[in-house]
Amino acid sequence: MKRRDFLKSVSGLAAGAALPAMPSVISTAYADARSETLLIVSEGGPNNLDIHGIGTNVPGYEVSWNCYDRLISHEMKVGPGGVPYYDRDKFKGELAEDFKIDDMSVTFKLRKNAKFHDGTPVTAKDVKWSLDRAVSVGGFPTFQMSAGSLTKPEQFVVIDDYTVRVDFLKKDRLTIPDLAVIVPCIVNSELVKKNASEKDPWGLEFTKQQTAGSGAYKVTKWTAGTEVIMERNDDWACGPLPKIKRVIWRMVPQAGNRRALLERGDADISYELPNKDFQEMKANGKLNVVSLPFSNGIQYIGMNVTKPPFDNPKVRQAVAYALPYQKIMDAVMFGLANPMFGAPKDKPTEVAWPQPHKFNTDVDKAKALLAEAGYANGFETTISFDLNFAGVNEPLCVLVQESLAQIGIKTTINKVPGANWRTELNKKEMPLFTNVFSGWLDYPEYFFYWCYHGNNSVFNTMSYKSAEMDKLIDGARTAAASGDKAAYDADVKGFVDLAFTDIPRIPLYQPFVNVAMQKNISGYQYWFHRRLDYRALVKGVSNK
Repeated sequence: MKRRDFLKSVSGLAAGAALPAMPSVISTAYADARSETLLIVSEGGPNNLDIHGIGTNVPGYEVSWNCYDRLISHEMKVGPGGVPYYDRDKFKGELAEDFKIDDMSVTFKLRKNAKFHDGTPVTAKDVKWSLDRAVSVGGFPTFQMSAGSLTKPEQFVVIDDYTVRVDFLKKDRLTIPDLAVIVPCIVNSELVKKNASEKDPWGLEFTKQQTAGSGAYKVTKWTAGTEVIMERNDDWACGPLPKIKRVIWRMVPQAGNRRALLERGDADISYELPNKDFQEMKANGKLNVVSLPFSNGIQYIGMNVTKPPFDNPKVRQAVAYALPYQKIMDAVMFGLANPMFGAPKDKPTEVAWPQPHKFNTDVDKAKALLAEAGYANGFETTISFDLNFAGVNEPLCVLVQESLAQIGIKTTINKVPGANWRTELNKKEMPLFTNVFSGWLDYPEYFFYWCYHGNNSVFNTMSYKSAEMDKLIDGARTAAASGDKAAYDADVKGFVDLAFTDIPRIPLYQPFVNVAMQKNISGYQYWFHRRLDYRALVKGVSNK
């Protein structure tokens, strides 16, 4: 992308070339405008503006987080390197000005001055309709709500216009945290119902294309695959008014172009650059680069265990011994990740996640296991990845392809467009693939509920089912709710050991969130969803 083309898109702010000759008052106004506009560049963008939508991708999370409110959110704490970091265990009101947790329910008092973007007041009926929608619409949102035992519309009770109660079906320590994630966002029910239909009772087609929330920002323009423009909601009632008035988020597929825009000062923030670039930018010191481990997250190689040859545990073990773990760490991640492989054989399982498995690269052992499985001559398959994150996924898959070839497994690389990735995961047909999963709630049983439970969520990408695994996951959730530490510890160790024995997916590493930003950007916060929170960002006037 050429610099002039990029600047031309910034809503008329690019007239800066002529500004030095103009009166100082105009120059000041221009500087103010630049300081109130955030320019973000990334590899891919949202495929849907509604977190409840079918197949909404990870960039879609960022839109929802900033454009919708939830009843509650997390407090912040000081994290690694002094970076503000969400506090897993402390909550504060967002749309709720107050909330009271009882033994089997929680009651929320809503802010009476909160309004949707169209000026309509936010009321308890909107909260109920939105939570009903989340537990009823199916797919990812409904499974997410079930992770906190939120499954029935009857659980959400309107007390009066500004009071709503959430009843608990059972004691579950994940219930309150689950109300603070992205999915239980509050939607303008009357607006969406006007645009719903018999075939689309929850108005998903309408909210796919425009935001209908009360959040700090609203989407004013979206060109899929190209650009999202968001404007500040000056009537936002759920926190201090953000300093950033306008966010321009451009999709720039080429990593080299994104880096050049950053280094020239034409873009303010970027992520999803190659790790080599982040290391180089850290070293030259012209930009601020934040690197933090994904909470509760790993990148992995997954195998569909319902179809040959990956239905055979020995084939899966062979793949686990064939993978080029250290090469991936060195040549793809450039050290910006925590290894999740090669644990000492005598190291006991911890009550923690993520933690490393005991596999390491051993081609001879891999060949022997493949022969034992009846595939001495190998086989052919495809390895798939999400093009939205090609900077890491493509070189990773090339290294995996080269290593598997050494044991006779011939792979064709399948590059899936980012807008289609979730849909492809849902089909559960890809035989071999790489993906990242980072659990929004930082508890081992939450990760395993999503990724290994027989309920077979979208993120159980391997279609793995084991009655023993389900018993251990369910047992850990029950023990956590009752405070039975001994039972909890035993169940967590049990499901981690079983995952590493059956090895339907092979953890590679715990990735880092890497964000590069201009020196005049402050206020970055790490959130469980790993996306940007514009509400806290501040942009000083640049010397550029």
